Amino acid sequence: MESTGTTITTLPKPSSSSSSTPAIILIPCAACKILRRRCTDKCMLAPYFPPTDPLKFTIAHRVFGASNIIKFLQELPESQRDDAVSAMVYEANARMRDPVYGSAGVICHLLRQVSDLQAELAKAQAKLLNFKAHKDCLMEFNCMEMAKSPQHQPQPLDNCNISYDPFEAYPDPDPFWEPNLWT
Repeated sequence: MESTGTTITTLPKPSSSSSSTPAIILIPCAACKILRRRCTDKCMLAPYFPPTDPLKFTIAHRVFGASNIIKFLQELPESQRDDAVSAMVYEANARMRDPVYGSAGVICHLLRQVSDLQAELAKAQAKLLNFKAHKDCLMEFNCMEMAKSPQHQPQPLDNCNISYDPFEAYPDPDPFWEPNLWT
């Protein structure tokens, strides 16, 4: 179903009228309403600028102008016009925020953010590798210390995957003894 240039709303006439035909109210598209011109059934802008969203046309009109929007849409096949209007409205929004760079400024800002985040990720990964190497070194050192201890059997260093409890070698001599905390 194709949309036409105007929206037609039918309302019943007031009861004082003897005729039973409904009243027809024509609502122009947002472009024709803003440009203050009559919207026809063949309005080129009506499918892309509905009367419910006048801000969409207002922003595009301020940046590109109505005649340029119409010329641009006439040069494109109908299958590409909807995407072209979306791109024009996006670019117009970007130009309103940043008149010099527009959407290119937004793209540069986002690329800078991606680059910064990639650098931060690389630093975090380097720290993680450093911590893992430090942990491996400590584990090897613990295994070597345990191998020297007379209470434990010597184990080869390559199979040393045990968790070491430093208090395991020194059992509590009196489990019922509590130190006086107040002296």
